[in-house]
Amino acid sequence: MSTALIVTIVIAVILVALVVALIIIGKKAEKRQAEQQVQLDAMKQTVAMLIIDKKRMKLNEAGLPQSVVEQTPKLLRRSKLPILKVRVGNRVMSLICDEKIFESVPVKKEVKATVSGIYVTEVKGLHGKTVVTEKKKGFFKDLISKAQEKAGAKMVK
Repeated sequence: MSTALIVTIVIAVILVALVVALIIIGKKAEKRQAEQQVQLDAMKQTVAMLIIDKKRMKLNEAGLPQSVVEQTPKLLRRSKLPILKVRVGNRVMSLICDEKIFESVPVKKEVKATVSGIYVTEVKGLHGKTVVTEKKKGFFKDLISKAQEKAGAKMVK
């Protein structure tokens, strides 16, 4: 057999092994996430709060309790998380926000939020309406939309 054929067979076998390994790891991660979601749903409470500020911050800089920082994996400590600074009653707290709802959280508004521990999973307006804020366009998307507007083309979202 030629060496090129042997090399392609070896590469194909390695790729198949990687795909199988990723599928197994993915299924395990999916099971863990489902278990964690059940725990979050069991612990959730609805709380009225005033959102003071929202930022993406490192875990160390967020002002979270030291026990939370110690329990997180070391790789996750350096990554930036969506953090909400809120006032609940007369206490100012820092809470971790769900990535899915972070963009729709209004700043300097009073909302009803579903909270599980220090994790905000859902935010509604005071009267039950979901508050949606418009996401800012990037610099280049803004330039492209202005150029298309001048040219008379239809807007593409």
